[in-house]
Amino acid sequence: MKVDAHQGLPSDEAARRLETHGPNRLAEAPGRSFFQMVWDQITEPLVLILIGAALLSAVLGEWADVVVILAIVILNALLGASQEQRAEASLAALKKMGAPTARVLRDGRVREVPAEELVPGDVILLEAGDSVPADARILESASLRTDEAALTGESEPVEKGHRPLDPEKVHGLGDLGNLVFNGTTVAYGRGRAVVYATGMETALGQIAGLLADEPQEQTPLQRRMGEVGRTLGLAAGVLVLLVFGMGLIRGEELITMLLTAVSLAVAAIPEGLPAIVTIVLALGVQRMAARRAIIRRLPAVETLGTATVIASDKTGTLTLNRMTVTHLVTAEGELDLSDGSSEAAAAQGAPAVAAVPEVTGPDGVLAPTVAWLVAGGALANDSRLEEEDGTVRAIGDPTETALLAVARRLGVSLSRLDRAFPRVAELPFDSDRKRMTTFHRPEAGAEDLVPGITQLGELVAFTKGAPDVVIERCQSILGPDGVRPLKDEDRQKLLAANERLAGQALRVLAAACRAWPAVPDPLEPETAEDELIFLGLMGMLDPPRPEVAQAIREAKGAGIRTIMVTGDHAITAAAIAKRLELVDPGQEPEIISGRELETIDDETLKEKVRTVSVFARVSPEHKLRIVRALKDNGAVVAVTGDGVNDAPALKGADIGCAMGITGTDVSRSAADMVLADDNYATIVSAVREGRVIYANIRKAIHYLLSCNIGEIVAIFFGIALGLGSPLTPIQILWVNLVTDGLPALALGVEPAEPGVMERRPRSPKESIFSGGLGWQMLWQGAMIGFLTLGLYWWGLMYLTPGEARTLAFATLAFTQLAHSFNVRSTHASLFQIGWFSNRALLLAVAASALLQVTVLAVPFLAPFFDVVPLSILDLELLLVATVTPWVVVELYKAIRRWVVKEA
Repeated sequence: MKVDAHQGLPSDEAARRLETHGPNRLAEAPGRSFFQMVWDQITEPLVLILIGAALLSAVLGEWADVVVILAIVILNALLGASQEQRAEASLAALKKMGAPTARVLRDGRVREVPAEELVPGDVILLEAGDSVPADARILESASLRTDEAALTGESEPVEKGHRPLDPEKVHGLGDLGNLVFNGTTVAYGRGRAVVYATGMETALGQIAGLLADEPQEQTPLQRRMGEVGRTLGLAAGVLVLLVFGMGLIRGEELITMLLTAVSLAVAAIPEGLPAIVTIVLALGVQRMAARRAIIRRLPAVETLGTATVIASDKTGTLTLNRMTVTHLVTAEGELDLSDGSSEAAAAQGAPAVAAVPEVTGPDGVLAPTVAWLVAGGALANDSRLEEEDGTVRAIGDPTETALLAVARRLGVSLSRLDRAFPRVAELPFDSDRKRMTTFHRPEAGAEDLVPGITQLGELVAFTKGAPDVVIERCQSILGPDGVRPLKDEDRQKLLAANERLAGQALRVLAAACRAWPAVPDPLEPETAEDELIFLGLMGMLDPPRPEVAQAIREAKGAGIRTIMVTGDHAITAAAIAKRLELVDPGQEPEIISGRELETIDDETLKEKVRTVSVFARVSPEHKLRIVRALKDNGAVVAVTGDGVNDAPALKGADIGCAMGITGTDVSRSAADMVLADDNYATIVSAVREGRVIYANIRKAIHYLLSCNIGEIVAIFFGIALGLGSPLTPIQILWVNLVTDGLPALALGVEPAEPGVMERRPRSPKESIFSGGLGWQMLWQGAMIGFLTLGLYWWGLMYLTPGEARTLAFATLAFTQLAHSFNVRSTHASLFQIGWFSNRALLLAVAASALLQVTVLAVPFLAPFFDVVPLSILDLELLLVATVTPWVVVELYKAIRRWVVKEA
């Protein structure tokens, strides 16, 4: 591979190899071209009928009709294809947002890069929860196991190592124990590997022909809109047949009625509705991404607006996840390392203690008990601090980087510590055990850093984890005079110190050690993490995010309850809960611990989750039970998670929210949404945006269907009453073309209405036409239709038939455009929401109106559209008719607001 395993590839060499080997991705089926999209639009059944009608017109010598029909067909196809292309482009952009990343060693530094940019020769770092981004040869490993079920069907995680294999024992992929494969996940442990195959050259790529891309999942709303479209199509078909039959009975020409019927069918069926819904959803999701909420599955957008409970982790989501060690507790006593600026330091992202008191002896050497404690915290650690341009950068878990930082600030050289205590084995952290252990061989310089360490034995194992769990497994304690037995009195004091620190909202970890002559075989937690020597407690501060308290209040106002589900100590959780006002001021939060959860049945838990806002010391399995209990109570649950074991809870929730910074690949792939900043406030922001998106989709539907109803009413009743069709087939097609697409899309980007987060969450079972929307569409569409028909009737009475039809043509187009402003809110006046607050709608209406005026005013186009010049009186009537829908709907809204206020 021609690469230094400790430095990785140079950046310029990686770029050269990327150009040679191409992106690290599987070949995808080519997307449909724009021409194919246009062709699909033209070959729609109704459009084919229109083309047939144009050919019939050509046979009859009606060349003007032929030109206009074909021009409208082509324009409509281009518009439909462009909308479809835009929708696909938006969805492709969303897919790119959720693209996986990989941790790679380049230029001697660990970097996180898009997995697509990996090349053969890259040295990648793997840990539990990661997706393996390419095929790679293992260089080093620690208890590494991968889940290869997706590739080989093997149900159990496969143990991996770096040793060469015996070729005679290799019979398939499952036997290649020193390789990891693209598409598999790391189930346990960690490792370092060098990439040897990417993209289609990987084992997964070689069978890619048997695989299909995951289909784009339609939202329930999209599916309902498809059903609505089909229902309306059926209803329109019946009406069209009636119109056609009535026209023939009344003596209309066959070709005229055929064109009228087909044109009405094209206008009445909202064939563009699914595309518009998709575009509005996609545009909204892009806005969410700008707010750091990356939607992985489109249905989540719709579900967000119905959320009633947010079950959030504490660390990093409700808090900053920028830990600062402020207290050390050893057998000698407690050391306060803070000077009151720890919270400020953490808020600025500095993973360090604030001020260091006297923790050294007269000779300047760190007190032995403190040296052992901070060394244990720094060695039982998978994170690191890197110095670049004079700035210290923390890489890894914030809790672990805080332990490194306190050692560094207390004068311990981390590089010397690593050289003096090389790691030889480990038991990685496990959320069920709540601890981790690393084995080290003390070498030259070890005694200078940790006095007395070489007297223990050949190997020293350091364990760090939850205090109650670690203390339980200790039988000795390190004091100023060396190791002595751990008495019950000591245990009580340590547990009391732990509770006291946790009560100050500190996160507390314990460190312990044990001597070994060699690495235990087998290496199992039950034996390796027993009979430990207790070293001390380390308390660190993770202050609440400053924006979270306001976000919780906003969620509460929106009818959304927030509960904290944390693995942290109950007292710490209670302190944070009070600071964030998860409970009413002055009240103590009711807390259920993981142990209590294990003693109560599901029915009791269902009752408890109605009122309990804090769950502490819980495991991922407990979190899943909590989610299920909430859902059984009818709640729509959004839940956060970051670990491998959180995946079931993320999948089980209505909205799974994975952490973008601290989350594993497994948790992200199981989630509906990824929080790029791991912030609770981002969830609330996404809920708000989800409500806005859903409201805007309703507005687009309201506009399109009410306009379609208006067209059907005008033409059906015109023929039924013996007046004839108010519009020619060409005019029907033109109105449908210029008034539908642009205003509907502009309504999709309507700004949020005031009070959007002051309403109760809507029910997931609620119809898209609920809240009187269906009724409003019917009467408002009928109003537009009868206004058009009324002016047509008046024109037939007092003007020529040509003027009457031209007046009806203009009235239908301009009343529909004016109506687009009505649907911006079902209750608020335009004067309240602002005429100019949606500039996209102003531009869309202006463009559509300009096209309509061009058809009416340009003499060259008059024969094609059967229009004649309108008189001043006609224009005055047109103006009155245009503003009538706005005036009537404004009065309706005013009456409705008054009724609600009185009620």
